[in-house]
Amino acid sequence: MILKDKVILVMGLRNKWSISWGVIRKAYENGAKVLYTYNDGDQEKMDKLTEELKGAKGYKCDVSNDEEIEKCFSQIKKDFGKLDGILHSIAHAYTDDLRNDFILTSRDGYSHAMDVSSYSLVAICRYAMQLDMLNENASIVALTYYGSEKSIEGYNVMGAAKAALEASVRYLAKDLGKKGMRINTISAGPIKTLSAKGIKDFNSILDVVEDRAPLHRNVTIDDVGNVATFLFSDMASAITGEIIHVDSGFSSVGV
Repeated sequence: MILKDKVILVMGLRNKWSISWGVIRKAYENGAKVLYTYNDGDQEKMDKLTEELKGAKGYKCDVSNDEEIEKCFSQIKKDFGKLDGILHSIAHAYTDDLRNDFILTSRDGYSHAMDVSSYSLVAICRYAMQLDMLNENASIVALTYYGSEKSIEGYNVMGAAKAALEASVRYLAKDLGKKGMRINTISAGPIKTLSAKGIKDFNSILDVVEDRAPLHRNVTIDDVGNVATFLFSDMASAITGEIIHVDSGFSSVGV
């Protein structure tokens, strides 16, 4: 129960296949009170999904809108006080910008992917600090993918957005560190999520990881949830600004 009495907010909960579901479930199993944000129109679906998580409460939040982030965070603080951890599990790109060659990425599509998938983390951290809603030693965790480091077929603009996210984490670590707070990124191996369906030939990526990764298996949402739980806990009190690969060792292998 390494998160006993901690309050953890999972931003971007979508369905039972999502990495965010693995994280919120593992945080709950380890003693945390869990909160989450969802997209407009998803409240009924999310309420049903989280029935097994006693005391879980959801809040609508469009992270592309600063006023909505501020409103959401103000309500959370009013309801539960300060937070001990936040998971950023938010990303989106237009389908055409994933399916077409990267050179054909539209200006609007590039801006959209960067805003939702990367800048939203900066905005979340800023409002969390401005509203004084983070406890001392609070931990923020963001999700990324190997496509930020290497060119992955079909990942395209999302690779650029995740690279920006990782750079943002390093700069945010410096700012948050002044208050004794931490921020890290988990680079998860490929997982069959709803978002992954937008990547061309995704199943072939799973096959390659299983064949070449040192552990010869793909990772699960529970694997990622376990690492996120560790990063939220006081056991990770000296870790910040890092990208932790949870990919069965795939990123460590050369040719």
